[in-house]
Amino acid sequence: MQKEIGWLLKEKYNNKPSVRFYKDVDLLKAGEPVDYVIGFTEFLGCKIDLSKKPLIPRPETEYWVSKELEEIKGGKFLDIFSGSGCVGVAILKNLPNSLCDFADKYKKAVEQMKINCRVNGIDRKRYKVIQSDVFRNIKGKYDYIFANPPYIPTTRKNKIQKSVLKFEPKAALFGGGDGLFYIRKFLKGAKEHLSDNGQVFMEFDSIQKKAIEKILRKYNYEKYEFHKDQFGKWRWVSLS
Repeated sequence: MQKEIGWLLKEKYNNKPSVRFYKDVDLLKAGEPVDYVIGFTEFLGCKIDLSKKPLIPRPETEYWVSKELEEIKGGKFLDIFSGSGCVGVAILKNLPNSLCDFADKYKKAVEQMKINCRVNGIDRKRYKVIQSDVFRNIKGKYDYIFANPPYIPTTRKNKIQKSVLKFEPKAALFGGGDGLFYIRKFLKGAKEHLSDNGQVFMEFDSIQKKAIEKILRKYNYEKYEFHKDQFGKWRWVSLS
């Protein structure tokens, strides 16, 4: 707790305690995540505003996105299940020769993505924000699709940290009983939105690897590779 309080004081209050600071300390003590209390977090050199309380970007996501961006020069991207918009914003900030569409089902997420594009000074001509349930309102084709779908099984709800359950959006966490509801929908439709030689990158829970392999075979994905995160756990799959 002292570490979080110190970070809060430094990042939000420039080491100058105030009445508001002590109110924020009370929020921390009540379990609210420090990133929400501060109001933003960092993701691949971008400032990610969290004022609409989207899913807080995870280090695992930052890791795998950074690894894939090392290999990409530019192109047209889709950041789907976008939430805060952290992935798409990082793409646009780190790859000057890129365009990106952001997509999420929820209105609050759409508002949050627009805020984060403004906060990071992204040229309005380089991106589009789409409210869409998976691919329902997606019309175009993309060179690269980055996806971080809700994938926690509802059957594992009791294993989730209490502060996450209490404060973060459940819709961004849970993917049905087995956690694969949105993954199935996504993989079923992704091919239709890939340009020639396009690639898909999708995050998942390490325990889902075998089940995802079965889904990939069902939808006739022939080229795919699974990758481990910085903690040695299976974390994302690349498809082409």
